[in-house]
Amino acid sequence: MQTFHETTCDAVVIGAGHAGAEAALALARTGLNTVVVTLNLDSIGFMPCNPSVGGTAKGHLVREIDALGGEMGVCADKCALQYRMLNEGKGAAVQSLRAQVDKNRYHTEMKRVFEHTDNLRILQGEVASILVEEGRVTGVQTAYGGIISCRAVVIATGVYLGARTITGTHVRESGPNGFERATLLTQDLIRLGFSVRRFKTGTPARLDGRTVDFSVLAEQPGEQTYPFSFLHEDVPAVHEQTPCHLAYTNPVTHKLILDNLDRAPLYNGGIGSTGPRYCPSIETKVVRFSGKERHQLFLEPEGADTREVYVQGLSTSLPHDLQKEVYRSVAGLERCEIMRYAYAIEYDCIDSLDLLPTLEYKRVRGLYTAGQINGTSGYEEAAAQGLIAGLNASLGLRGKPPLILGRDQAYIGVLIDDLVTKGTDEPYRMMTSRAEFRLILRQDNADERLTELGRAAGLVSEERYAKFLQRMTIKRHTMSALELRADQKIASELVVRYGQPPLTAGVTFADLIRRGIPLEDIRTAFGVLEDVPRDIAMSCETEIKYAGYLKRSEAEIAEMKRMEGAPLPPDLDYAALDGLRLEAREKLARIRPLNLGQAARISGVSPADVAVLMVYLSLKK
Repeated sequence: MQTFHETTCDAVVIGAGHAGAEAALALARTGLNTVVVTLNLDSIGFMPCNPSVGGTAKGHLVREIDALGGEMGVCADKCALQYRMLNEGKGAAVQSLRAQVDKNRYHTEMKRVFEHTDNLRILQGEVASILVEEGRVTGVQTAYGGIISCRAVVIATGVYLGARTITGTHVRESGPNGFERATLLTQDLIRLGFSVRRFKTGTPARLDGRTVDFSVLAEQPGEQTYPFSFLHEDVPAVHEQTPCHLAYTNPVTHKLILDNLDRAPLYNGGIGSTGPRYCPSIETKVVRFSGKERHQLFLEPEGADTREVYVQGLSTSLPHDLQKEVYRSVAGLERCEIMRYAYAIEYDCIDSLDLLPTLEYKRVRGLYTAGQINGTSGYEEAAAQGLIAGLNASLGLRGKPPLILGRDQAYIGVLIDDLVTKGTDEPYRMMTSRAEFRLILRQDNADERLTELGRAAGLVSEERYAKFLQRMTIKRHTMSALELRADQKIASELVVRYGQPPLTAGVTFADLIRRGIPLEDIRTAFGVLEDVPRDIAMSCETEIKYAGYLKRSEAEIAEMKRMEGAPLPPDLDYAALDGLRLEAREKLARIRPLNLGQAARISGVSPADVAVLMVYLSLKK
């Protein structure tokens, strides 16, 4: 092949999905000359699966991305059709914001942002190899022979690498939604020493909304919550939001599937790769939960200018003829017409244990990976990794210390620590249960936790920082106002309404919160704090209500930080340490933890093994 010099830049980002978008913007916005190479410009910020952003724990990730200066929350707010707060009946720690978005508009808006960002060039093409000299990235070569010289590369190939889609016996060498797949980079990753494996995900059919009988389905309206981005003030009124609808499978649906498992690639050997446990296909749900009479489905609009309807909960790789029967067995869908059939997709990804906590590859300096190539699932997990990989590539090129978020600082920190310390044998999904300090890592205080870090890294704009300072001022004033004494007569009537005895002494508004009175009711009863934004009010309420638990968490965090303050030598010979079990020696040598805290979180390393490492460190002092 005839090669030629395409260009010279500071960094190359391979892929322009959700991970690639955040990585490219983080690099360019921090002053680095960046080239993003994507197979198709029409796939920039594309949503091949669910037309939504956020969800359980994922909403936390989006707000953290936004607090650090990322783009996902801003773009999602501009394109949102509906907002809902999940788990609203539970505590503030597990409540998660979710929005239906216009997927075509999201892509268009993200492409527009790319085209109006300084230092960012977009190039349609396929990267065939990573150029490395003396253990450091020097550039990439495209499939058409173009050499792009650079000092850092972020690989964010999503599900396109070696992709093939499967529907029954129909197999296509294709990326999602019929897009071209990437075929050349896998062998190069193996050459560089990556451990490559195959994962799978899937997507449901899209229906023609004109053929759905919405009159028999339960309507799910939007809610008056708060937006993803801290730059934005509010969300549209409920009547301005687009409703979704609920449907359910039934015994007929289940029988159709169970009677035809021999035609299901997941059960007849047509698919052998590992799929997501927490987002299973309908075949898996029907088999795994055989005693369940129905499964909930959500009918979600794909956009404001299309009739396409996404059927969340009915992902499948069944043959086309059987898919049609399965969908039409659902009440309300009896006459539905499928516009795009469902499919499963297999793709190449790497073992995330090959990465440092910066998301840099251990064997090649300047080479980072982010998103589904690291074994994760979901737009939000991908975007979070892309932001951190891009920022760390930028910080490294600017000669600054890396940004490594702790498990006590962000869900992003939990996500990345899980990947590089524990690894994953299936598509990884973020959940609130994975975070030990989730009462601290709430959506409402993401800016308080992370915006200063984003500013120090050079990504938070002046506009965003001014907004942050304004919000912190409002929060301080709100906390002070809540310590003021409440009118005793109104306060007494309020506590009686909640089944408590009348007050015999004066109380503050904060005292009422400690008695379990919701701040929203306090605001209404006393006509106070009406202009305080919802998320700031929630933050104040939570910190007052759970002050004791928060103090206990802070003590646990202090102990964790003590252990993470004990660095382990990068060249430590674990095989020579007496007292370590064989499994611990192998895991420690494989992962090479940076410190004692990370070592303690490795699966297969026991407290006794940690004690051996502590003794070793004490003797080395």
